[in-house]
Amino acid sequence: MVSLKAAIGRFLRYLLVERNASDLTIKSYREDLTSLAEYLALDVPQPPAVEEISPLDLRGYVAALHEAGYARSSVSRRLASLRSFFRFAQREGIVDSNPAKPLRNPRPQRKLPHFLTADEINRLLETPPADTAPGLRDRAMLESMYSAGLRVSEAVGLNDGDIDFDDGLIRIRGKGRRERLGPLGSYAIAALKKWLHSRTLADGEQHGELAPVFVNRFGRRLTTRSVGRMLEKHIKSAGLDTRTSPHTLRHSFATHLLDGGADIRSVQELLGHKSLTTTQIYTHVSTAGLREAYKKSHPRAG
Repeated sequence: MVSLKAAIGRFLRYLLVERNASDLTIKSYREDLTSLAEYLALDVPQPPAVEEISPLDLRGYVAALHEAGYARSSVSRRLASLRSFFRFAQREGIVDSNPAKPLRNPRPQRKLPHFLTADEINRLLETPPADTAPGLRDRAMLESMYSAGLRVSEAVGLNDGDIDFDDGLIRIRGKGRRERLGPLGSYAIAALKKWLHSRTLADGEQHGELAPVFVNRFGRRLTTRSVGRMLEKHIKSAGLDTRTSPHTLRHSFATHLLDGGADIRSVQELLGHKSLTTTQIYTHVSTAGLREAYKKSHPRAG
């Protein structure tokens, strides 16, 4: 039988001598493995030897980390340390199998997407000047992105032939060359018509149905970087959250639809998500809004 303390000492020497690991790496492994040893020594007269440690013991340790409030990334790092340690122990003949191998890392926590309120969207959309060609273009682009939930790459890829003003639809070429139809509201249609009336295409640029909808001051198709710079300028003018990006309009589109009662399958189709799981992040945003409204409104919410 090999004690856990002795096995940890052998492993750390191996890292130092054979792997030439840095002091910081060795320190991290020592802290992670000492934490396990301390957990296994709780409430028992004699801590288990390395050979006696089971996957069930390690699951209990991981559960204790979660209960103690460790971040998922910290738990994942400790699991990685355990796997490395027990691989070494198996290679050295200390254990027959790696008890850490069946353990799975916790799923990374998904950050809720940043979105704008309806009032903030209105402020942003009214920021570009309506009496200049760049202002008309920016309004048309922002209106279109919010109206149809466009990615910035989808917006700059639009051609004249993709727009159906009569039915209020646009053809969108999304990820993986998948095409979908997106809705154009009356504000987006009006803004697009004004912009296209003032647009000037460069010599040699495609005309007709293949003409780019959004062009720069030289008449060439806009790039995604140009849209980012454009939006940054208008965000600053509108006094909005600096976290706002072109993708924020897409997040806002989805969140406002769900808040307004749209079903999640429809929103999935409109966003062009292949999996419903991707769309479900927006239900968390909507639920958070509902909880906040409940706390403010319900007399017994506490």
